[in-house]
Amino acid sequence: AGVGAFVPRRMVLEGLAPFEGTQVFAEHPTPEHWAGQHLVVAGDGDSALQTCLDASTGPQAAASVTLLHRRDQFSAEPDLINRMRQACQEGRMRFVAGQPTGLRAEGGRLQALELLNPQGESEWLTLDVLQTCLGLSPKLGPVAQWGLAMERKQLVVNTENFGTSEPGIFAVGDINTYPGKKKLILCGFHEATLAAFGAVALLRPEEKTLLQYTTTSTLLHQRLGLV
Repeated sequence: AGVGAFVPRRMVLEGLAPFEGTQVFAEHPTPEHWAGQHLVVAGDGDSALQTCLDASTGPQAAASVTLLHRRDQFSAEPDLINRMRQACQEGRMRFVAGQPTGLRAEGGRLQALELLNPQGESEWLTLDVLQTCLGLSPKLGPVAQWGLAMERKQLVVNTENFGTSEPGIFAVGDINTYPGKKKLILCGFHEATLAAFGAVALLRPEEKTLLQYTTTSTLLHQRLGLV
């Protein structure tokens, strides 16, 4: 499972969730969502700026395009920043600095976002569609509901066989944690080796597990197709 599946970060704002999938979108930007609509794009990276540029031209252009970020500084590539600023100068889009603090909805539709601007004042930003481009964050998913001992969203394991708190479930790699943990692929191989021995001990408790080496083991030579 690693650290989890990477999913889009969503804007954390009370009352916004009911509009997800109809007016608020966090997944990959899709022109059908904004065509002919007043679009607000939240973010400061490549995806946010490129979405604004894409939405400002073409047959599926938005009625208006607004880039929203808390300050007039961006993490996008310099070329994209220059193109965004040029589009603003040409009137194809605009940039608004502010931090969302609330919203206004009427008739079951999202109407506007309340912003706290850099001057510490509140203002309203009207919209039809909100596209968030806030990056990705890992989400552990169903494993988190299995009732296993966890620490900071990682599974607690012993270092004898990397077993979890549930007998028969082992965890190796970035999903686990223990004293001295190092998130290296090399360490993952070590953890997987000891976990395999732990699993064999459960599956074949009456058998003694012997170490075999590719330099001398006939069995391993056969399995590797060397003889």
